Amino acid sequence: MKYEIIFENAQRASKSLLTLPDEKINEILHSAGENILNNKNFILAENQKDLNRMDASDPKYDRLKLTAERIEGIVIDLENVTHLPSPVGRILMETIRPNGMKIRKVSVPFGVVGIIYEARPNVSIDVFSLCFKSGNACILKGGSDAEYSNKAIVQVIQEVLQSFLIPEACCTLLPTDREATAALLNARGWVDLIIPRGSQSLIQFVRDNAKVPVIETGAGIVHTYFDVEGDKEIGQAVVTNAKTRRVSVCNALDCLIIHEKRLSDLPFICEKLKESNVIIYADEKSFKTLSGYYPDNLLQRATEESFGTEFLDYKMSIKTVSDMEEALEHIARYGSKHSECIVTENKKTADWFLNQVDAACVYENVSTAFSDGAQFGLGAEIGISTQKLHARGPMALEELTTYKWLIEGEGQIR
Repeated sequence: MKYEIIFENAQRASKSLLTLPDEKINEILHSAGENILNNKNFILAENQKDLNRMDASDPKYDRLKLTAERIEGIVIDLENVTHLPSPVGRILMETIRPNGMKIRKVSVPFGVVGIIYEARPNVSIDVFSLCFKSGNACILKGGSDAEYSNKAIVQVIQEVLQSFLIPEACCTLLPTDREATAALLNARGWVDLIIPRGSQSLIQFVRDNAKVPVIETGAGIVHTYFDVEGDKEIGQAVVTNAKTRRVSVCNALDCLIIHEKRLSDLPFICEKLKESNVIIYADEKSFKTLSGYYPDNLLQRATEESFGTEFLDYKMSIKTVSDMEEALEHIARYGSKHSECIVTENKKTADWFLNQVDAACVYENVSTAFSDGAQFGLGAEIGISTQKLHARGPMALEELTTYKWLIEGEGQIR
């Protein structure tokens, strides 16, 4: 019963946002950003409580960790959202029928959006800013790993909502227990959409158990294919950045695919990975090529489990192929339809790759680390959809709206 009250309050709060002008929404978001910065030390102190409970060697530690610089970056993303045009009320189609009936297709908010996520407290701010800007109330279900961080962030946001006489239920944080998860997944009639952000296991659990519509995001098994006509300097830069920039995020590189005729360049391509102590699981051909060039303690023979794994760690597999068709087959078999890249100087080959790969984001000579809403100019993101219904790739304001048909007439009957 307590959860029905929480969900009902969120639904009522979402209705109140329908009459809130975009100028007022931007003002509230700006104030939220300022309050987050003003309470930076409080948020960091609460975040440290969460960090103290996690082993620093855990790949999720970096996701969980907030710093002054990271908080400032998150607030910049929030500010960027305020500068974007409202996605609500856009006329997507307009026509007048022969009988004089006027029909408009207009963008509208979903209403109440539930987010289930793991140890990433920045998601709390990103989700609030995007949902609020698009006229949606959000229900946050964070993991226990980030309990103190999320409570602090939502408290700071709700202080601002209170000061503007906006219902706190526009941004609701659920308890971290399983009961709350079950209640959210079964909140038909109250919650319009659920978006899980996190590991493959989390996404699969939500997909298998939700009675509320779900958009799958997050799980990224990412490949970069170094073609026979690839530039080795670009290859080294792209592979190093995609693998080592932040290993705990979904756009990080998991598998390097290399054309067998370019194996001689593999030591150079992997050269800078040593600096980050990246463990490489190499197939037989690439293992022989790297032996003597890559540290023995970091070089291991690949097994079947080395492919199709989202490492979220300083680990990477290597697959040798005889042509691009074999590379495409490998990606189709082991990829998660998130982000894939080709390194090549042959435009025809690149275009074929871009056309054939079935993924939300497909790159040519660019690091997959750019799979990010802010990097795409979307202000921030609520997640990266790996499915094809409604939204695909970085989800931001536009993807948090649906539409309805408005029909006007003068007594027409059928």
